[in-house]
Amino acid sequence: MNLVIQNLNKTYKNGVKATDNLSLEIGSGMFGLLGPNGAGKSSLMRTIATLQKPDSGSIHFGDYNVLEEQTEFRKILGYLPQDFGVYPNVSAENLLEYFARLKGVESKKDRNKIIDKVLEVTNLSEVRKKSVSRYSGGMKQRFGIAQLLLNDPKLIIVDEPTAGLDPAERHRFLNVLREIGTDNTVIFSTHIVDDVKELCHDMAILNGGRILDKTTPLKAQEKLNGFIWKKTLQREEAEKLDKELNILSTNYNQDNSLNIRVYSEKPLTERGFAQVEPDLEDVYFNALKND
Repeated sequence: MNLVIQNLNKTYKNGVKATDNLSLEIGSGMFGLLGPNGAGKSSLMRTIATLQKPDSGSIHFGDYNVLEEQTEFRKILGYLPQDFGVYPNVSAENLLEYFARLKGVESKKDRNKIIDKVLEVTNLSEVRKKSVSRYSGGMKQRFGIAQLLLNDPKLIIVDEPTAGLDPAERHRFLNVLREIGTDNTVIFSTHIVDDVKELCHDMAILNGGRILDKTTPLKAQEKLNGFIWKKTLQREEAEKLDKELNILSTNYNQDNSLNIRVYSEKPLTERGFAQVEPDLEDVYFNALKND
């Protein structure tokens, strides 16, 4: 089933336009929604999850009219918000038992079976007796995935799930998402380019509540072939070049020099630049600069 969003608009009371005539179609598998903080990603995720109403527009998932059939749609939806709370001093298995009841799993046998399954998928079986409030950040995020899998959702939304995780926890969490993404439609909202690069076959770049580009990571990088240039120089020189060249990104070396990456359709070899293969960060920064 495809998720089809058409002409979606949402403006908050303070005048912020969170979604601006946004249209988007998402198929099965892992879909990356990439954008900076404040781009409107969380607002879009909340709207799809029926937690807020848009001012206008429509959302359909397969045969479901999401905005008009909210109760039925929620039965096939799994949602992991950016921040979520847990009850203190309650074990993972007891919380999952509680959530399974809320989601309508009436049989004790069926609840035990699904709880065992989601704990195994999220690599939490060995800590099922431990209080979730004492979990690490990465473990809590994996518990969030476990609870949303209880109703066997057809559409899964995860909003900024790796923010604040250390590298090891991030790696474990992405592995869990990679596994569940093979059998579900998963929307993965993030500002971290590497997350999309590692997981997603399709993606869109969002800013100012608008879709700047919908593509695949591979096609997006291929479009920049021949146009990305790199040079190492001192900071003062980089500041001068910023006024005349389209500098996409900079990063420091140990000697305090800078590596800069530039988008240019004209050759920059004579100015000491070397042509390099584009990466997804180049795609992302170029889209935001042209917005």
